[in-house]
Amino acid sequence: MLSIKELSYAFQHNGVSKSIFQKISMDVKAGEFVSVIGASGSGKSTLFKLIAGLLEPNEGQIWIDGQQPEKGLGKVGYMPQKDLLLPWRTVVENVLLPMELAKENKQRKLTEIREWLSRFGLAEYENAYPHELSGGMKQRVAFLRTIMTGKNLLLFDEPFGALDSLTKRNMHTWLLELWGDLQKTMLFITHDLEEAILLSDRIYLLPSAGEEIQEVTVNLPRPRKTELIYQSEFIAMRKELEWLIQDEK
Repeated sequence: MLSIKELSYAFQHNGVSKSIFQKISMDVKAGEFVSVIGASGSGKSTLFKLIAGLLEPNEGQIWIDGQQPEKGLGKVGYMPQKDLLLPWRTVVENVLLPMELAKENKQRKLTEIREWLSRFGLAEYENAYPHELSGGMKQRVAFLRTIMTGKNLLLFDEPFGALDSLTKRNMHTWLLELWGDLQKTMLFITHDLEEAILLSDRIYLLPSAGEEIQEVTVNLPRPRKTELIYQSEFIAMRKELEWLIQDEK
């Protein structure tokens, strides 16, 4: 689904080139949930912008669905850290936005969208505006809008990062229950180690300058529930990730 080979990126600041990461490689298989973690400044959001085609790499290759697109724009679904819902549009109108941009027939999608709104617990809020929604509801609308792009590869940049701990836990429960039905490939940035382990099949740890990217496989069976965080295997894996991140600093 996604293959990254020897990717490097640096930006210019006051005439000086600052390297974000060098020669990183990673692969994501179809249907996987893969998280990307790392210290602040390690380039997680930059990596997503490169995959989405919003930035161009200095070196390396990005392959999506076995092809190396000349321009990555429009090849993936991308949800940034903020929900970016349009305040003058209702929930259903916000979800319809990808179809409008693609000039698809919106009416044909309305039945499917309403079914998903019901699955997302938003059926009663179809005609509500963003200011009438809680933080968790806004993130679910933005999540659904990303899914409705129709892309098989979806990028989520800390979608739950701004939520309080209780709302975030509820979002984890919700996503774990839906995961089997989504049939999408997800790449997910998070600073929350518990979140990464609970949701993911594999985790990539972005390195500090000069270090190599590390990969951790999450050998925990699915389906999963949030109570998994209290089990010894889960706690041991969290400790392993903490040690790896400390070693990178």
